[in-house]
Amino acid sequence: MAEEQGKTGKGINTGKLATNMQKRLSRAQEKVLQKLGKADETRDTAFEEGVANFNKQMAEGTKLQKDLRAYLAAVQTMHDASKRLQDCLADMYEPEWFGKEEVDTIAEETDILWSDYHDKLVDNSMIAMDTYLAQFPDIKARIAKRDRKMTDYDSARHHFGSLQKGKKQDQAKIAKAEEELGRAQKVFEEINVDLQDELPQLWNSRVGFYVNTFQSMAGYQQRFHKDMGKLNQDLNDVMTKLDEQRLANEAAAANHSVTPDAAPKTRPAPPGPAPVRPPPSPRPSLTPAPDTQQDIISFDGEALVPDANTTAPSQATAPSQATTPSQPQTDTAVAAAAGAATTAVTNGSSEVLPAGVIYKVKAMHDYAATDGDELEMKAGDVVLVLAWENPDEQDDGWLMGVKESHWLENKDLLAKGVFPENFTQKL
Repeated sequence: MAEEQGKTGKGINTGKLATNMQKRLSRAQEKVLQKLGKADETRDTAFEEGVANFNKQMAEGTKLQKDLRAYLAAVQTMHDASKRLQDCLADMYEPEWFGKEEVDTIAEETDILWSDYHDKLVDNSMIAMDTYLAQFPDIKARIAKRDRKMTDYDSARHHFGSLQKGKKQDQAKIAKAEEELGRAQKVFEEINVDLQDELPQLWNSRVGFYVNTFQSMAGYQQRFHKDMGKLNQDLNDVMTKLDEQRLANEAAAANHSVTPDAAPKTRPAPPGPAPVRPPPSPRPSLTPAPDTQQDIISFDGEALVPDANTTAPSQATAPSQATTPSQPQTDTAVAAAAGAATTAVTNGSSEVLPAGVIYKVKAMHDYAATDGDELEMKAGDVVLVLAWENPDEQDDGWLMGVKESHWLENKDLLAKGVFPENFTQKL
């Protein structure tokens, strides 16, 4: 039984193969005769125009699909590059800089935005593009089949006409040829009618497809760039404030440098210890004690006249000596008079201090300077306290001064610095 079925199947396959070969031979002969002009060919101008539009539409769709895939690949590449760049910024952004948390958040949101944009393009535009092009292979195969069936129809038509025109007419052959012609015509017309309806519809559908595809892509791009623009603005604001922080730090460092006119930066409370200050010395009497010699300084070119109760001869003669024209004045005396020197009270006696000096203090403890504009002191050092050029720059608990030893040696106040007040005692 199996052998009989095998022989039967083999016979069927052999017969089908022979039939197909005969059809191919007949089609080839028909094409040759048509090219030689010995056989007419069924022509349909409208259908041929539809086929030309189909081929153009398929070529354009294939190119659009290729370019859309390239665009998606570029979006993915940009996403990867953006992520690496944002990760680099987040890694190098130091924790103490302004906006560290904002920078990390912007990096995360940028990555999410790129991923969402890419996914929407794939899920909508790319899938729609693939669906649109998926219908072309089937229609293309049916167009090719129609061409073959049209050739079969023409061949059957020509064969039937030849038999009818023959001198010896065989009615059986003519009937058989007519029957084959009817079958070929029916198959051809079924395919032809369907394609006549589908090709114009497919051609017209391209407009709606292009509109939907590029309109959706434009919408995705618009939203993406709008959201990305906001993130970029946020990042720009963080960078601007970081730059302002940098400039402020540089300005503070410049104001903290060791220069004669430099002012100290804002400081915390001065370090301990905080010694208890002694009560201030009582103000001296306007009349000097008999055993105390008081230096009298001229501020307007005239000597101050001592009190009448003064009994020391040297005090009585001091003013006349100070105003004697023939007596030469030393450089120190001239500088003291021209600089409007300050008179300070120390232990009940008057002492001439350099211009700009308010009073003296004595260091009760060692102080090691921790910054370039601070004054290093040893216990026992005497410091001339200076007035601040801008009182608003003075920090609570800090004074500005220069060591008395420097003034006595150099006669200038350039080596000034700030120091904690609670390390000193006012003289």
